[in-house]
Amino acid sequence: MGTRLDRIRLERFAGAGERLARAVTAASVSFGRGLLWLLAAIIVGCGIWMLLPLSKGNTTEPVKSDLKSDLKSDLAAVEPATPGDAAAAVPPTAEAPASAELDHLRISSQTWRRGGLGSKALVTFTLRNDNDYAVRDVEIVCAFVRRDGTPLTVRSRVLTDTVSMKSRKTFARIPVGYVNVNADQAKCSLVAARRA
Repeated sequence: MGTRLDRIRLERFAGAGERLARAVTAASVSFGRGLLWLLAAIIVGCGIWMLLPLSKGNTTEPVKSDLKSDLKSDLAAVEPATPGDAAAAVPPTAEAPASAELDHLRISSQTWRRGGLGSKALVTFTLRNDNDYAVRDVEIVCAFVRRDGTPLTVRSRVLTDTVSMKSRKTFARIPVGYVNVNADQAKCSLVAARRA
């Protein structure tokens, strides 16, 4: 009689396991089908949303801008016509007295390198002041180009340091901003300066 009770207990246990396995299988199949239907509904909804016309409040005309010509005009404004003609580098919005301070002020040497995981430009240059007075608030503009000469980025920076009269000062690793990853060369020019 003891073996018969053991056999009944095992049959009940086996029957419960089979019922549980069937329930789990049925639930997973229905859950998988539900996920497939949800994915199909999302795809159809996105497709319909993309095909709907925009309302009048949300319509925007695409801005057509020739970036290459814009950068070339910026570079033309930055680079002097001749090496000694620094007044040509002053944009039309700059003040007239600022160009007077640029007469005997020039960048004698310059280099640049990448910083900030390769996205920022760090410029090192030597500023030479041949004036009879000190200058401060020197504004520089750096134009970055590709290896083939195609303009990419133009960045400006105002340096608040003072450069004494008849002297030179080296500015090391000055961050001028984010640059395009394709930038290969940089050319910095003076734009404005004030008497100290």
